[in-house]
Amino acid sequence: MATLDWSQCDAVESVADRRSGEWVFRDTRMPVATVFANLKAGSSIEEIIEQFHVTREQIQAVLEFAARSLRRSSDSCWRCDAERCAS
Repeated sequence: MATLDWSQCDAVESVADRRSGEWVFRDTRMPVATVFANLKAGSSIEEIIEQFHVTREQIQAVLEFAARSLRRSSDSCWRCDAERCAS
C-alpha cells in the first residue's frame, strides 16, 4: 500500500503536542485517519461532518489529495519506483 506524504497537503498539519504529532485537519484535533476509517465502516460524508465537526471542504481536500497521490504512485513501477519501467 502506498504511503501518502501528508506534508504536501495544505488541509492538514502535524503538531508534536497535538495528538502526538498525528496528521490532523488544520487547526483541529481531528485525525485525518478518522475520515478514512469511518468511510471504510460505511459512514457517509454527511455523517462524518455532523459527528466530527469538520467541513465538506476539509474532507474533500484530503480525499482529493489521497486520490492524486495514489494515481501518481500507480504510474511508478512497484519494483523499482521508476515511471513505466520494463520490469
